[in-house]
This record gives sequence, structure tokens and C-alpha cells, in this order.
Amino acid sequence: MKTPYAPVKIILADDHEIFRDGFHSLLKNQTGIVLLAEAANGQQLVTLTAKHLPDVVLTDIKMPVMDGIEATRIITEKYPQVGIIALSMFNDDKLIIDMLEAGAKGYLIKNAHKTEIIDAINTVAQHNQYYCSATGIKLTQLIANSRFNPNDPNSKMIFSDKEKEVICLICQEFSNKEISLALHLSIRTIEGYRERILQKTNSRNTAGIVVYAIRNNIFIP
Repeated sequence: MKTPYAPVKIILADDHEIFRDGFHSLLKNQTGIVLLAEAANGQQLVTLTAKHLPDVVLTDIKMPVMDGIEATRIITEKYPQVGIIALSMFNDDKLIIDMLEAGAKGYLIKNAHKTEIIDAINTVAQHNQYYCSATGIKLTQLIANSRFNPNDPNSKMIFSDKEKEVICLICQEFSNKEISLALHLSIRTIEGYRERILQKTNSRNTAGIVVYAIRNNIFIP
């Protein structure tokens, strides 16, 4: 596991040079993250991963020669310590599932904000999963019903009845204000519930809560 002081070493794979240049510029002045190398296809990515052994790989799904799914399978099998983040477009739901089932620890929409990209990199570097904050309910349901299982099956969390109520409303895309009105509680109280639920489910955002809730039969769509 990464220490708080060691920089996260990453490799980026995407067949569009313009995207790679933009990503490079995004990280240019970012402390704590080092871009070791860039690949234009999955085959190059596998080769560079073997050479550099990064902490995290960010890879496009659709690439020539070898796509991100096959590259992810190979890297996960040979170098399981390397965390992989899929880079996707908005309409890539099925491909995202394929990436997660191949071994990716998370995914990001390509136009994700810089702060979310950095959060995702640091989260996956610590061997935790990351779901993009732009994830829709359809994709969360697909993830919950897929073979991808990031949670330890032996670590079942216990939730109070009120926590379960809050979780179910979160899964229905209620805002904190809407939940507070529905449950006759203050917004501050709901914020406290949401924070505890994030911690208990080991989630970074709402998408993680929804996946956990569906997988553990707390919420049934």
C-alpha cells in the first residue's frame, strides 16, 4: 500500500495524442503524482507496465492493436498490484462492465474534472475501487449485477433502520434536502448519515453507495 508521502506512479494509455497531451498538461504541476510513460494502444501499455511497474494505470477502453479490456486482463493476471482505471465515454456502460470484470478497480468519464481524476488516482493507488461521480442509475445497477465484486464478502456491515431509510432515498437520487424533508430531520443530520454510510460502504460517492446497497439487498430497484 502507498504511504502518504510516496508519489503515485502512473501510466496513461489512449490512442488520441491530443487527449494524452491534455492529460499531461493537467498533471504537469500536480505534486504527489508522477506520469512515467504514455501508450497509444493496449500492447504498448502491457509492455510499459512490465517495464515500469506503476502504481496506477489509466487506460482508454477502445484502442487499436489491443483494446483496454484485453490489456487489463493481462496486467491484472501478471501484475495484480497495479490498479487500473478505465477511461470511458458516456455511452460505454457495457464496456465499463467488461473492464471491471477484467480487473479494473474503477473508471472515469473522459471529461471528468481534474479534482476527481486526482481523487480517483489516489483512491485506486490505495487499492480501493472508484466509481465516477457522473455514474447514472442504469450503470450502477449493471455494476451491482455484474461479476465485479470489490467488497470483502466476509465483512458485512450492520446498518440501523434509519441508515437503511437514508440509503434507499439516496438510491432514488434524493438530495440531502429532499431526504431531510422526507424523514423530518435536519440537513446537517442527513449529512452526518451520508458521511457514515460512505465510510461503512467504503464508498467515495453516491454511485458506490448504490452499488453496495443493491448488492447487499438494502435497496431493490
